[in-house]
Amino acid sequence: MTLADLKSELSGELLFDNLSKSIYATDASVYRMLPMAVAYPKDKEDIKKLISFAKSNNTTLIPRTAGTSLAGQCVGKGIVVDVSKYFTKIIAFNKEEQTVTVQPGVVRDALNNFLKPHGLFFGPNTSTSNRCMIGGMVGNNSSGTTSIQYGVTRDKVLQLETILSDGSEAVFGELTSDNFKKKIIENTLEGKIYKSIYEELKQDKVKNRIIENFPKPEIHRRNTGYAIDELIKSNVFSETPEKFNMCKLLSGSEGTLAFSTEITLKLDKLPPSEAIMVAAHFDSIENCLSAVELTMKYNLFNCEMMDKTILDCTKQNKTQEENRAFIEGDPKAILMCEVRGNSVAEVEALGLALVEAIKTSNLSYAYPLLIGDDIQKANNLRSAGLGLLGNMIGDKKSAACIEDTAVALPDLANYIAEFTALMKGYNQDAIYYAHAGAGELHLRPILNLKKAEDVVLFRKITTDVAHLVKKYNGSMSGEHGDGIVRAEFIPLMIGEENYQLIKRIKSVFDPNNIFNQGKIVDAFPMDQALRYEVGRKEPEIKTMLDFSKSQGILRETEKCNGSGDCRKLPEFGGTMCPSYRATRNEKDTTRARANALREFLTNSDKENKFDHEELKSVFDLCLSCKACASECPSSVDVASLKAEFQYQYQKEHGIPFRTKLFAYNNQLNKLGSVAPSLTNFMFSNRFTSSTLKKVFGIAPERTLPLISSKNLEKEYKIHSKTRTSKRYIKTVYLYNDEFTNYLDTEVGVDALELLNALNYKVEMVANEESGRTYLSKGLLEQAKKAANKNINIFKNIISENTPLIGIEPSAILTFKDEYLKLADDKISAESIAKSTFLIEAFIQKEIELGNIKAEQFTSEAKTIKFHGHCHQKSDSNQLSSFTVLNLPKNYKVTIIPSGCCGMAGSFGYEKEHYRVSMQIGEQTLFPAIKKAAVETVISANGTSCRHQIKDGTGRVAKHPISVLREALLY
Repeated sequence: MTLADLKSELSGELLFDNLSKSIYATDASVYRMLPMAVAYPKDKEDIKKLISFAKSNNTTLIPRTAGTSLAGQCVGKGIVVDVSKYFTKIIAFNKEEQTVTVQPGVVRDALNNFLKPHGLFFGPNTSTSNRCMIGGMVGNNSSGTTSIQYGVTRDKVLQLETILSDGSEAVFGELTSDNFKKKIIENTLEGKIYKSIYEELKQDKVKNRIIENFPKPEIHRRNTGYAIDELIKSNVFSETPEKFNMCKLLSGSEGTLAFSTEITLKLDKLPPSEAIMVAAHFDSIENCLSAVELTMKYNLFNCEMMDKTILDCTKQNKTQEENRAFIEGDPKAILMCEVRGNSVAEVEALGLALVEAIKTSNLSYAYPLLIGDDIQKANNLRSAGLGLLGNMIGDKKSAACIEDTAVALPDLANYIAEFTALMKGYNQDAIYYAHAGAGELHLRPILNLKKAEDVVLFRKITTDVAHLVKKYNGSMSGEHGDGIVRAEFIPLMIGEENYQLIKRIKSVFDPNNIFNQGKIVDAFPMDQALRYEVGRKEPEIKTMLDFSKSQGILRETEKCNGSGDCRKLPEFGGTMCPSYRATRNEKDTTRARANALREFLTNSDKENKFDHEELKSVFDLCLSCKACASECPSSVDVASLKAEFQYQYQKEHGIPFRTKLFAYNNQLNKLGSVAPSLTNFMFSNRFTSSTLKKVFGIAPERTLPLISSKNLEKEYKIHSKTRTSKRYIKTVYLYNDEFTNYLDTEVGVDALELLNALNYKVEMVANEESGRTYLSKGLLEQAKKAANKNINIFKNIISENTPLIGIEPSAILTFKDEYLKLADDKISAESIAKSTFLIEAFIQKEIELGNIKAEQFTSEAKTIKFHGHCHQKSDSNQLSSFTVLNLPKNYKVTIIPSGCCGMAGSFGYEKEHYRVSMQIGEQTLFPAIKKAAVETVISANGTSCRHQIKDGTGRVAKHPISVLREALLY
């Protein structure tokens, strides 16, 4: 059977094109293997067919959910089986028994959102919990921050419905000793598995050998090899009441033994409602670690550590800026200790007792107490850690190889002291991060794995650390699994005889080795199949945009480490990544775009390495919302990558007519403004508008934007003539963007009237259009001309005292973003950028200075719902709009927790993108507006957003400036 034959037999999808294979060649690890194909099975029958194909064609199946594994579990040369698209159902829930049955593609935090109203939750947690899935957590035996209270995934798995390597179905769960004996005599593969397990583990000398060689039992974070040390605790092999459960073995087996299709979990009651976090600051790693045992005596719910390297990384990430507010001075380490109680008084007493103990120890110099949202902000800072490490500029990166070691808590300080000495021998300043309370720190060397000598170090350091961990009878793989990077060291960690035993277990489960080859047993070499070719000559890639801050466009793509933050769903907030939220296809993630571009820029033989249809496909649904530039921990700027790709691709293939139509929209609007009534008749008349849409490839469902009857340039001239000679607070320059000038002129007039009434002198000059439409279509030469003209116009007039302010976010914020990558005069561009503000941000600043007061506005009560523009969320701060709208004292404002509206300039107008555009709007934005009362004012500061709201809900949204102008007391 060929792949084409298999494709025709599956209910789901099977992809084996170059693009699909390239974006699944990596996970969040340092490894890269090009798979044979990628499958999205829809049901069990699909999985059975995949198993049959793998067996017949001597290949392997690599199970995958979110693909955030750090050890290489999700890469391989066979068929990647992605269950994240269709295996996403919560199948059964029993509140009384506190159990839930789910498919493996259910997101961990989504499950807990479902459980929360019932007072229950699934305890194990990870830093990727808003996109990681239960199947992956079982495969890795995930634990996370909560393990010190709630244990690890293995402790929670009650039952697994699986498909075995011969295609038969088997349900593994708790068995009494009698039922175990019945299983042994069954003439099935399942029966053979039980019989083999019994024969292997029944002898006392074998059990003693396992106990002697496996990690210390008090280390609850351990994934080294298969958990045979857990099986021998059952009443089948010892005098205990504990029932036998094969799920103990399958948890942490990384999909190498069976393919799970349903997972039944034991749940816990929600933690006590009140919480306080003590964020103890330390001048040294040693002092921090010395405090761990002390703090753990206080029944902590979290005990997490961040070192200076992690903290310094957060300084460069816009999203993390406000999360750093609790940091005092420049600590070498912070220990985040969370206590919980059922009342404020109880938790305050616990928190104060903990602070007193830390004070008495004289180990810490500061111990701020965090409550409420501040706890979550600190946790978000810590959670972003692994991704932020990928934000290091250049080829040296923190390498995931020794980051998963766990030792018993009394051994932690001594282990880290020896580890630090070992690393100094390699001239390494290691990173110390994460789960101190569980005896596990994510320790990482900084290496350039493009260099042969650093690849040698990669192996040497891992080997030396493995021996050190063994010295303390620790676990080399605490929670991230063995994968490729640590599986080679399993014989050392558990002993050769035990290793041969687990090999025999693998062979009885999977005699043809079709499940995830190269992981746990018969491991792939840990220093081969790396993401980057060792010793390669770096390709020279000339770009129009300036990527020098990342040392070139290729290194900009390489900043993506695969952490998968772009796969989080709408219910978890943020904006990234709008198209993935609509399609749930990996191809439409920020990660896929960065990975695909990296693949082709690195491996293409073409002179123009951008000239690939695969790249056109992967960027097709990118809305250039810029969320990735701020929300991605590695700040991968895919909007800029897309603009550069479009420019380079169009150099080979020309610029399509419709692309020109949208790019030169300003010139067309200028023509239309000569006779706006006639233009608007053409745009709104059913016959003529339908014809225009059909000719230009615009979605027939869309309404076309109408030309304003006014022109802002002319309105400004009228305004300036009627201006009095009163004493102004300051002079501001209003940027006349192309959208306000011809389409939303009333908003511009409102801005002039508002600022004048508030005692600001408004100046306007004959500026150039922003170039936003050029940027969105990859016409970078035209965008560069616009940037240079505007920089030249404003460089001698814009300063801290005479700022530049703008109404349309996508236009004014080009001064703070793209112009810095386009303008020839970089010094002037940077100077102007520092004094350029979205109009709401300017007004917010003036409110803070006391120059604008609530008394200047109505006391009438109004309810307002605000939707912020994507570029504002990324490059600025939508809280400025919130502040402005809240200025009238009886205005009640809420920010709609929406991501991108889905319009994104021309994107939502294009017929092939209309459906996705509306799907994005329907996720959060449209429902929130439709639920709003008729008298509620809907506000949005983006012109595209307002059009999308009108088309999607029938409601007219007002710019915040128009709302504020209407509220003025004259």
